[in-house]
Amino acid sequence: MDTTRSNQLFQLAKHLIPGGVNSPVRAFRSVGMDPLFISRAKGSRIYDVDGNEFIDYVASWGPMICGHANDDVLAAVSDALEMGTSYGAPTELEVQLARMVIDAVPSIEEVRMVSSGTEAVMSAIRLARGFTGKNKIIKFEGCYHGHSDAMLVHAGSGVTTLGLPDSPGVTDGAVADMISLPYNDITAVKSAIDHAGGDIAAVILEPVAGNMGVVPPADGYLEVLRKVMEDHGILLIFDEVITGFRVAYGGAQERFGVTPDLTTLGKIIGGGFPVGAFGGRRDIMEHLAPAGNVYQAGTLSGNPIAMTAGIETLKLLSTPGVYEKLESLGSGLSDGLEMNANECGIPAQFARVGSLSCMFFTDRPVTDYASAKTSNTDRYAKYFRGMLDRGVYLAPSQFEACFVSTAHTEEDIDHTLDASRDVMKRL
Repeated sequence: MDTTRSNQLFQLAKHLIPGGVNSPVRAFRSVGMDPLFISRAKGSRIYDVDGNEFIDYVASWGPMICGHANDDVLAAVSDALEMGTSYGAPTELEVQLARMVIDAVPSIEEVRMVSSGTEAVMSAIRLARGFTGKNKIIKFEGCYHGHSDAMLVHAGSGVTTLGLPDSPGVTDGAVADMISLPYNDITAVKSAIDHAGGDIAAVILEPVAGNMGVVPPADGYLEVLRKVMEDHGILLIFDEVITGFRVAYGGAQERFGVTPDLTTLGKIIGGGFPVGAFGGRRDIMEHLAPAGNVYQAGTLSGNPIAMTAGIETLKLLSTPGVYEKLESLGSGLSDGLEMNANECGIPAQFARVGSLSCMFFTDRPVTDYASAKTSNTDRYAKYFRGMLDRGVYLAPSQFEACFVSTAHTEEDIDHTLDASRDVMKRL
């Protein structure tokens, strides 16, 4: 595989951009190679600047659920561009997308649009504290909620990929009210509540962890967590930036039948454009300015281009049979990979929820951050490079998810499984 142009661009980028990339995991450092520079994408395929073609399972880290450069989304965005890109004023489009989100997501009675998942989480945490008058927040090790200061405590995603400790630049004061606990451990939650002196405003978690690899909730975990929060007057926040409109049209809360008080969203509701949102119970959301006194603002929030792409994407996802197709493709890929690993004698664990999946190179069941980190990252790096050579583009990290889109085909899955079997035989 020729990577000459990508290598040249990376050398130039390192002189202009810290580390040569605008988001750390893109550097490919954990898989032992320089990054590929992508020139275009269509459907289930991406193409790099050297002309190499790949079946893509990164999907821009999740939002391209209808495939790259979807014709319907492109047409709608093209029409919207003719009307202007940003007004800094209300539009009918943001009202339309808000209605679609509220109709889809069980917990959301009102929603505020923002420009990123990080911003959505940061704002939801502030709102939870403002609503309850309490200070402490419980989060879970390996769950990534963006890069606002307090959320980097024991975070997943790129922090884990790069093997970084809690980030320099985050003050002791910023994390003083943050309690970090093991995922899937309800006993730890109850103990933390008992020791917090009634000062816990909220618990935030990914209902399906997607940033330490994919780690589903243990049976009954979300239900018990919901009940414990109700018993203690603590808000429950689901970070569905990844799972929202991904594992079901109404997100993980629809799939598992557990309704949080607040929900953060992103990725898919922008149809490939920068977007985020947070919403929940009306009595909580009404504390946001200008209705209330908890301040949050953003010049590009609800911009017409992102709203248009999101509206068109949700229209496509509401078509009958879409999630059945995603489920079928997701299970076909995950089940096939597991069969290949077993045939080749490769110790691996597999997790899947809908079209979201992960293969961990470990012989230990993965239920939390500690067990995810037992994965053999050197073996993953070899697997990644082998798959890339065979035209399959995976996340350049053991600790990220694999995303299937409606643009993927059975032939894509078959090619991927044939490639994986070949690579596994050589590991």
